[in-house]
Amino acid sequence: MERAQDRAAEQTAERYEGPAPGRYDDRTPGGPPLGSLPSGSPPLGEYEDRAAEWPARRPAEPDTDLELLVHGVGGTTPEAMLGDPRTVRVSGDDTAAVFRRTEDVEDTGEAGEGGPAGSAPDGRGPRGGPVREAYVWCNLTSGDGSRALWLLLLPFMVVNLAHWMRPAATGRPRTVRLYGLLVRLTALTLTVLLVAAVCEVALDLVAWQCASAPACVRRHSWLGFLAPAGPGAPAGAGGWWSAPGRRLALAAAVPTALTGLLWYLSHRTWSAYESHRPLSPDPEPDADATAPDATAPEADATEPEGGARPDPRGSALARPGFWYGRRLVARLRAAHTAAGLLTVAAAVTVPAARFDRGLGGPGALDVLGWALIAALAAGAVTVAVVVCRRGRSEHRLDRRLDRHLDRCLPLGALALLLLALLYAGWSRPGWQSAGRLPGVPAFGVLMLVQGLVIIALAVVARLLYRRRPDPRTGMRGLGGPAVALLACALGGVISGGVAQRVADWLDGTRALLAGPPALLTWQASVIPPLIAVLLLLAAALAVRTARLARAERARLRGEYPGEPEDPPRTRAIAHARAMAALTDSVPLVVAVLTAGTLLLGAVALAGAAATGKTPEGAAHRTPHLVQAVAETSQALGSWLVGLGFVLFVTWGRRAYKDASARRTIGILWDVGTFWPRAAHPFAPPCYAERAVPDLTWRMVTWTRRTGGRLVLSGHSQGSVLAAAAAWQLPPSVRTRVALLTYGSPLERLYGRWFPAHFGPPALAALHRDIACWRNLYRRTDPIGGPVRIPADTAGTAPEVDHEPLPDPRAYGRTLDHPLPAPILGHSDYPSDPAFTRERARLLTRLLPGLPAQRPDPS
Repeated sequence: MERAQDRAAEQTAERYEGPAPGRYDDRTPGGPPLGSLPSGSPPLGEYEDRAAEWPARRPAEPDTDLELLVHGVGGTTPEAMLGDPRTVRVSGDDTAAVFRRTEDVEDTGEAGEGGPAGSAPDGRGPRGGPVREAYVWCNLTSGDGSRALWLLLLPFMVVNLAHWMRPAATGRPRTVRLYGLLVRLTALTLTVLLVAAVCEVALDLVAWQCASAPACVRRHSWLGFLAPAGPGAPAGAGGWWSAPGRRLALAAAVPTALTGLLWYLSHRTWSAYESHRPLSPDPEPDADATAPDATAPEADATEPEGGARPDPRGSALARPGFWYGRRLVARLRAAHTAAGLLTVAAAVTVPAARFDRGLGGPGALDVLGWALIAALAAGAVTVAVVVCRRGRSEHRLDRRLDRHLDRCLPLGALALLLLALLYAGWSRPGWQSAGRLPGVPAFGVLMLVQGLVIIALAVVARLLYRRRPDPRTGMRGLGGPAVALLACALGGVISGGVAQRVADWLDGTRALLAGPPALLTWQASVIPPLIAVLLLLAAALAVRTARLARAERARLRGEYPGEPEDPPRTRAIAHARAMAALTDSVPLVVAVLTAGTLLLGAVALAGAAATGKTPEGAAHRTPHLVQAVAETSQALGSWLVGLGFVLFVTWGRRAYKDASARRTIGILWDVGTFWPRAAHPFAPPCYAERAVPDLTWRMVTWTRRTGGRLVLSGHSQGSVLAAAAAWQLPPSVRTRVALLTYGSPLERLYGRWFPAHFGPPALAALHRDIACWRNLYRRTDPIGGPVRIPADTAGTAPEVDHEPLPDPRAYGRTLDHPLPAPILGHSDYPSDPAFTRERARLLTRLLPGLPAQRPDPS
């Protein structure tokens, strides 16, 4: 049987062989031509309400074959993917689209966007071979210059990943819900931290400290209208805005504007990227329907979020509503917007209420201050309840919106903010600003809450992991808590860096102002010790890599028998393999980084709380060695934070203007924004909520129209998109689809770090769902690897993984390779003969339907 399949595959490969494939870069999949959706088909949106009424597929006709190519991270061009400078867009828009070679469009009769139409229907060209289509999605993450603003959202993206890194476990719905709840609470603290950091800069450093210091106002004349009258005050001081409360009210416009910007970006990116409905034949209520906020039964009561209910197809990615989180994102967006506005209101209210309570001011203002504080506390509790109330609903396509909640919660918080501004701006004779703004200890409380929540998250993750232990799971199930901790640390470093840079700009001598809270200085001071630990770890990994390279050199001598020894060539190949193996050391690096961050963060919090001074001030009367260490750490940490802040701003500015730099940043978003926004609504948008429906609709409509065979070909991150789209296919279509992955991180990265969705049971279920699957990889590839489908109950392991492809193709110079063959690593898989052979074998295994008379087109 195998020999017959191989012979058929060879015949198919010879028959479909076209022009010799060219050279592609490391992000370019390729392959021979394959078929498409004919012209005259109704728009995809018209299938939405008729999905259940679709007729059975048309019997396949000879040579009705299609290969749908999906590129990987960083993006590429359709010309490079299809190996032809003349391409035509046949479906999609400027953001994401499907392309074909122009001659294939002319031959098949499918008119693209402005392309000509021929006469042959259903995707059959005159050559009788399959047609290639390229799905290009890179503009989803690296399109216009607004993507540069996404750098501000980096901590939000990282904490959103923690939601999806839950260990695989079944039968523990309450524990799964608790895990998601804790991640959402951690994400909420990050929003409060960001807004509080901006309040620290605008309200404390500028409006409270600098505007009240005559020397600081003289250095920054644009603050003159805020300065109070007094000895040494500049001309024009003592105006209406000079009252402390009014200064705070005016400065509150900055964090309020930031909160509004975050709301706008979240809403805009949802409309542009994630509002595309996935393929679902189930009837749903109208999209404009609303759900009562408190009386209607919540989905969590019957549908535990995140996979607590066993999935018949092995992964939550197969659920109808997985790629459509509209209701949850809207609720979280309302809650986080309200939390930001309430944070600004609290920063304005607390100093005024403290003055009214302490100096016996007007009784009406004192009562109003207490009432306002009580209202702010009630609003904070409401926000926490909304965040904890409901998670994701994935078992159905949930199109309802909680419109009353989504509108009333931010508007209510905005009303409280306006009342707080009015209250703080009321005239209070004798009120002067001195020292730091009251309320800065909130940073310490916030950091303590984050630490306690993450510790609880680690306990929950460990309980879930013990339910179904898998030694290949990253950090033994603690990957999610580790990533959540790193997100909080990243947010703290960014907040402290911004505050310190602004303080240095306002008061370079550090003699005029009290400066930012001591905790932010402590956080910056622990960066040098953490970097020292990472340098030691890097040295240890370098030693281990050198040892592995020596072992690979010994092994290479037996892999190329008969070749003359070439030591430099051997060292280069062995070094490439050893460097590729470093990817498997990522769990160790993350574990060391997380442990160091947790320990040093606890030291910073304890030191700031115990002394109330900076590290240099706290070590004033200690031994000289301790003083030297404290001074060096504080100075070096401040310098590193400043350098990081400058690089951050420079990189963002360059990305805004330079498309190539924007594509580099897009690689980060390609990996980090694959997952929907389940924890933080202000995270960068999920491109897969557009890409997966695109791929699913294309495959379903084409196979329903033609009944032909389809190979879904994905490289690198494209293989993850391909797998996600295959899970969403209806059963009648899955039997017509083969999956070809190469350079794929499905198991090596996604399976280890996201075990609940790409673990061994999920990949085994995917293998059972689709008609056939083949995976190619190299030992020199630092990203791709085998998918390691586990054996079935009978002990038979599926033959999905091809044996490692040789890289380079030839050790030395040969008749076929007169020049030295390159070490390809993660790139140019289509150039290997195994690629064409395995693709042809997949087409052979996709048995076509019986030929039948074509129905009358009329």
